[in-house]
This record gives sequence, structure tokens and C-alpha cells, in this order.
Amino acid sequence: MMLLLSFWTQDYLDLDRTLTFNNYREAWSQPVYRLLMLRSLGISLAVTFTTVVLAFPMAYFISFYGGKRKALWLFLITIPFWTSYLLRIFLWKVILGYNGVLNSGLMGLGLIDEPVTFILYNANAVVIALAHAWAPFAILPIFVALEKIDRSLLEAARDLGDSSIRRFIRITLPLAMPGIVAASLIVFIPTIGDYVTPKLVGGTDGLMIANMIQVQFSKANNAPLGATLAISAMIIVGGMAALFVFLNRRWLRKQS
Repeated sequence: MMLLLSFWTQDYLDLDRTLTFNNYREAWSQPVYRLLMLRSLGISLAVTFTTVVLAFPMAYFISFYGGKRKALWLFLITIPFWTSYLLRIFLWKVILGYNGVLNSGLMGLGLIDEPVTFILYNANAVVIALAHAWAPFAILPIFVALEKIDRSLLEAARDLGDSSIRRFIRITLPLAMPGIVAASLIVFIPTIGDYVTPKLVGGTDGLMIANMIQVQFSKANNAPLGATLAISAMIIVGGMAALFVFLNRRWLRKQS
């Protein structure tokens, strides 16, 4: 239905069901829509990279140093996420705000003279909030991939004189790559269409394509254009997901 709606046009309060590509031409030719799509893609990629970079050390620690308390560590990681998603986003507003916890702490330490304003109501705040929100979902697949690594391979490499860094690059990282790719997809796919977080902490500089889709469906009363933007976002997500999988397979082929 969404796909069919994208080929219709809005005629005041009625829908013109004549099939046309005008909505797609408008969606990809108007600078504001292109900007939002590119910004959404950039923010989602930044969130994915940040989340995976932060999640990997946590998953690595639990897998290799958690011992008999691995389940406890995983349980403790999920505790903060039992609270409402909206409550956690509002908490980031309190932390990053002009008179928030971060600014107050930096001023108290004498590191800054006045509150900084570049950490809230922009893309930076969206990346921080989303990376925190999706961190546990990235930790779990990476942890599973690390758990599947045969420890005897690492012991053999160590006996042959490989350093810890060399063992990590040659053995751990390649074998953990399926988990990294899975974590990347788990984070990337939903964050590119996130609506709530940009609305609450993004400001005008952090709005994403989902916010424009909501505007088209509600305030602008232009459902066909909103459907077109939604389909366009799905195409971008599908293309990036295929690219992730392709690069992962190419990486594994080179390693083998």
C-alpha cells in the first residue's frame, strides 16, 4: 500500500490515483529532502561506527575475562535499558543541556568558563543518544561471535611467538567479523529511520528523514510524498545493508 501510495499525488483533501513519478522526482531533486536523506545516512553511519567501537571492548572483556560471571555481566549491561526509551532520551537532555550535568561538571573543574552549546540540539547529541540506546544490541552479537572462537587457535599463535596485537589482528578480529557485521546491521537499520531521538535532542540541525516523513503525513497533509520519502529511505537502508554483507564476505574471502 505504501509503495502504491508513493505513485499517487495529493489533490487538496483528495488523492489523485493517476500513477506518476512526480513524487520521486521531487524527493530526489529538492535540496531539503536530499539534505535530510544524506544527514540521516551520515548520522546512522556515525551511530553504527560509534556503537560498534564502544561495544567491541565490552564484548571482548566479557568473553575473554568474564570467567564464570559472563551471564552476570550481560545481565548488568541490560539493566539500564529496562527503563523507558523516552526517559533515557530525556536523561541525555539533562546531561548535555546548557546547564546540564556535563557543563556544570566541566565548569566546576575549571576546564571551561561558560557552558558549551555544541553538544545538544544538533547531530552530535543524536549520535550520542542513539549510540547509548543501541549499545546492548551491538554487544550481544559481537559477544556471541567471540565466544565461538576456538581458544586453541590463540594459544597456538602465542606459542609460535605472535604478540597479542598480532593475534588480535590475524585471528580474533577476522573470526569476530560476522558478529561485527550483524551488530552494524542491527544498529544501522533502525537508527536511520529514528524519529523520537532527533525530535527531542536534535534540534533543527539534527532532524532526520523520519521527521520529514511525519510532517508530510500529518501537518503538510501530503501522504504520497511522505510515502515516497519512506520508500526512498527503505531503498537506502537496503542498499547499505547489501553493502555491509558484501564487504563482510569479501573480507572473509581475503582472510581465508
